[in-house]
Amino acid sequence: PMPNLDLNIAFWDYDRTRPLMDGLVQFEGINSEISVLRPREIFPRMIQDQEFHVAEMSLASYVILKARDQCPFVAIPVMLSKIFRHDCIYVRPDADINKPADLRGKRVGLPQYSSTAAVFIKGLIQHEYGVAPSEIDWFMGGQDTPAFAPWVPLDLPSNIHLEFIPNDKTLERMLEVGELDALFATYLPQTFLNGSPNIIRLFPNFKEVEKDYYKRTAIFPVMHTIVIREDVLAKHPWVAASLHKGFTQAKDLVIERLYDTDALALTLPFLIDHIEETWRTFGSDFWSYDVASNRPALEAVAQYVVDQGLAPRVVGIDELFPLDKR
Repeated sequence: PMPNLDLNIAFWDYDRTRPLMDGLVQFEGINSEISVLRPREIFPRMIQDQEFHVAEMSLASYVILKARDQCPFVAIPVMLSKIFRHDCIYVRPDADINKPADLRGKRVGLPQYSSTAAVFIKGLIQHEYGVAPSEIDWFMGGQDTPAFAPWVPLDLPSNIHLEFIPNDKTLERMLEVGELDALFATYLPQTFLNGSPNIIRLFPNFKEVEKDYYKRTAIFPVMHTIVIREDVLAKHPWVAASLHKGFTQAKDLVIERLYDTDALALTLPFLIDHIEETWRTFGSDFWSYDVASNRPALEAVAQYVVDQGLAPRVVGIDELFPLDKR
């Protein structure tokens, strides 16, 4: 038999990747050297230096690079991160923003103009509520610490107004003191957690809004996927199927454990309701790793990056996931 192929693989510590970290699930034919890193560390190292053979990747960055014909990776439909983003829109109570349409003409901060979270929020504001990216003044910088450089180079059209905030400022502080009207956050703002009177959610009832949105659009936003370097795939085309199988087995194992009443004795009473509600809303395969069930979200992001001046063309889903033959 052929010796196993050595690959370095980078992803974050999620419940659905832990069986791979623990060695409970292994990739067939692969000796994995796994780097467990936060996505914001992985993405620039992969995009700029192709440092890993296989890595978790921002879906929007991948789509943008594909649309620009500058992509040295091929994705497989492993959707490591999916999350609704209605709850990530924060506003100042005195900024006169009572509904999404009121964001028109306002000063809005976001940590990365091209991050998948930001792309989905801007897409939501445009396609659901009619406010185009050109109608907002954008401010990009660190949410609560100094900024990261853009993951992909930004070359925005002249009708999109984006300003980089000074390094000694943060978006949360600017919102707090009234230099911004709203914040599209990637994670829960510290000022919000601390109970500041100057920050509230645009959608306080975000759960109902998200459910209604999903019912109407079938979009469950996909944030991150898995990419393989093109040079690796050219030499070892079988790697894609092995990786997809391993990631799927790891995820399936975790989903089975959700229903293990022995393991969850402490939290089970709280979880059962959530699990049943999730099933009612999304069906039992709510975290599927395939193109078909994620198509609405994938088509949305392919359109949004064009709307937002990040990509020159809408990339077809078959081009994004050329190996998915199902």
